[in-house]
Amino acid sequence: MARRTLNHKALRADYDAAERRKKEALGEGEDQADEQDEEESEDGAEAADVEAGEEEEAPKKKKKPAKEPKPKRTRTPKVVRQRVVWGVFNNSNARVQTFAYPQRKEADEYAAKMSADKGSTFFVQPIKEPIEEKKE
Repeated sequence: MARRTLNHKALRADYDAAERRKKEALGEGEDQADEQDEEESEDGAEAADVEAGEEEEAPKKKKKPAKEPKPKRTRTPKVVRQRVVWGVFNNSNARVQTFAYPQRKEADEYAAKMSADKGSTFFVQPIKEPIEEKKE
């Protein structure tokens, strides 16, 4: 069912009429009261239209209070320690040999030797490998 939009001009007129009634109750002049009564009758007709529209609406259904959902348990991934080694690769990106991280000079020398012997390109690149922990 569609909601009815509010007529803000009519609501403003109702508010102004109520303000005038307050001033009248405080004792302002009677001449102004006659003019206000005429304006209020016009405002009253508009207010009656707004109220009639509100009566046509069906009563609202009560909603049940929503239960708080339980937070989902997320499994933390197992942290795997890794180390960096130097890998010598051929032109097909196949690893030929690995060297420990401090042995960069030896890895470069091996790549140069293989390039000279085989006649194809060899290069050195860092690789991260998981550290295998010893179980006792």
